[in-house]
Amino acid sequence: MRAKITYLVTAAVLVFYFVLVGSRGLLLIEHGTLLTVTFGIAVLILPVIGIWFLWKNTQFVHRANALAAELDAEGGLPVDELVRTPSGRIDRDSADAVFARRREETEDSPDDWRCWFRLAVAYQDARDTPRARKAMQRAIALHRSGSTRSVPADPSVTSSPSGD
Repeated sequence: MRAKITYLVTAAVLVFYFVLVGSRGLLLIEHGTLLTVTFGIAVLILPVIGIWFLWKNTQFVHRANALAAELDAEGGLPVDELVRTPSGRIDRDSADAVFARRREETEDSPDDWRCWFRLAVAYQDARDTPRARKAMQRAIALHRSGSTRSVPADPSVTSSPSGD
């Protein structure tokens, strides 16, 4: 719940910022000189890019959460079996061991979005966020399509988080 609140607060702050920047861009355009109109258009591009980025990330989070809820209803969410340090951080060797199992599971069933979801969680536990995101995107695409024909495999996604 805390993560949702943080995300909503951050999104609200960003939207406020986009509105503020957008209004400044419009003021520059209203001034009417070639230089201010050019700057005004340039300033308006930033909120447009920001809103697009925020929308795409919100869609990704919503879809990933929907997959998690479906997997939870099936009883298929990965169990937290990771060893942690006294401070609560995940032990790297433990994360690598779980990752190896998840990678094998995914290689055995590359058409199963559930395997890709669990692989994404293993990547996140191993602190490899870019690959975690790619694996989750693959899980979402597989879930939405119902088959792998329209979703080409990305070989870099199933390599180890340490790059081996």
